[in-house]
Amino acid sequence: MAQILIADPIAQEGINILSREHDVDVQTGLSPPELKKAIVDYAGLVVRSKTKVTAEVIEAAPNLQVIGRAGVGVDNIDLAAATGRGISVVNAPTGNTLAAAEHTFALMLALARNVPQANSSLRMGEWRRQDFVGVEVRNKTLGIIGLGKVGSEVARRAHSFQMHLLGYDPYVPPEYARHLNVELVDMDRLLAESDFITIHTPLTSSTNCLIGASELARMKPEVRIINAARGGLLDEEALLEALNQGKVSGAALDVFSQEPPRNEALLTHPRIIATPHLGASTVEAQVEVAKEVAEQLLLVLKGQPAQHTVNAPFVSPEVHAVLGPYLQVASTLGSLAIQLVEGQLQSLTVIYEGDIAEYDTAILKDSVLVGLLGAVTEERVNLVNAGLIAKQRGLQVTEQKSAHSDQYNNLITLELHTSTGAMVVAGTLMRDEVHLVRINRYWLDAVPSSPYLLFIEHIDRPGMIGAVGSITGENDVNISFMEVGRLQVRGQATMVVGLDDPMPDTVLAEVRAIPHVRSARLVKL
Repeated sequence: MAQILIADPIAQEGINILSREHDVDVQTGLSPPELKKAIVDYAGLVVRSKTKVTAEVIEAAPNLQVIGRAGVGVDNIDLAAATGRGISVVNAPTGNTLAAAEHTFALMLALARNVPQANSSLRMGEWRRQDFVGVEVRNKTLGIIGLGKVGSEVARRAHSFQMHLLGYDPYVPPEYARHLNVELVDMDRLLAESDFITIHTPLTSSTNCLIGASELARMKPEVRIINAARGGLLDEEALLEALNQGKVSGAALDVFSQEPPRNEALLTHPRIIATPHLGASTVEAQVEVAKEVAEQLLLVLKGQPAQHTVNAPFVSPEVHAVLGPYLQVASTLGSLAIQLVEGQLQSLTVIYEGDIAEYDTAILKDSVLVGLLGAVTEERVNLVNAGLIAKQRGLQVTEQKSAHSDQYNNLITLELHTSTGAMVVAGTLMRDEVHLVRINRYWLDAVPSSPYLLFIEHIDRPGMIGAVGSITGENDVNISFMEVGRLQVRGQATMVVGLDDPMPDTVLAEVRAIPHVRSARLVKL
């Protein structure tokens, strides 16, 4: 039996699960020095968000095998230090899914029927029934932005209320959406046709202010908006302006760009419903989170892989010696492909050529998925859970192998199939560096070492490279490298430009306006 320390309060149900197989000590409220002293003999540690598991604490724990976070975020745990010591870090990302979905639906119904406003009025001794006439959700159109775990559960509940469901999520196949009775559409149609809009995407650099002034302006008159996902997804100042103008009929917010929120004008607006980040705050969710993290700990302590491991899993030295150097190639290709692809994602084919094809390439496939899914899901994607997340999203993944490669000792090629066609990228490893060698029909050789990559499809003409360089130079965007692949002289070509600095949308628009440029896309690595 191992010894497990529970350093933050969790539901008793989780403690009971652990106690059936191991010795469990509950010591909450330990100071950093006290935790560092206490951790010496423990194989397992369970925390919530209060206790900080620093590198110093990990260094003082020679027997520690697993750290469990009873919740989602692991910002209070030094993942690098844990991974360096071979300590698994697990969390409980699904325990609060239903709670978040139900809270979203509670906000939507309260918004539709003016429940909080009517309650406040009645408590002040008023009887103003005529002022709180609401709308039914039956036969209304609900636009769901993001069909991950929470968004999918919202869809299931909304369907039972006889709502028409539109969904926007480029990273789920149409079959998965149809199973939820959701019609997949582009963002413009969702904004234009939805009576209610609810947001369920992770907060990333690409989704920050996903709904801003431009999106609000394109919405249906008197739309109602719900955000119980992440505060930064919705531009609060733009929302306030839309409310004041009567463009938006009402909004229900559980999350804010700054918490606690300080925008008093927004909080006190008569058409705003606000709750203090209560999405996961149910008795049942706390129990489920405790049980989920306990079960993850038990798996690790048994020497088995845990589904919700959030740091890199162990790879045997034999496999790592051959395939390890290609993990970065695989994840880089996945990240590039998902940012370059157009249309609705349907399937992925991973092709291995050369010596690597003779091994079990599951770890390379999962590494591709880490790069591909990492930017489009709220969960932390790693080599352990990447395949499961892809399966949950309905992404069909196949592998092909050939021991022979015409041009390289080893080559990894991704074929990402969408509703509009296919995107092909290929890469290899040379001189311990990732090399991007193919983009669709174009062969080239680029080392994607810059933080930003600009992909330009164009017609090969004199002065094209100079035109791009002039625009970046005039806007203080530094170029680190430039590679061109072309089908023929003065024919179709593609250019990969490495950038040391981010390129604003206005500058990207200038590049797209260059004569003979067909498309230009910016990718962040």
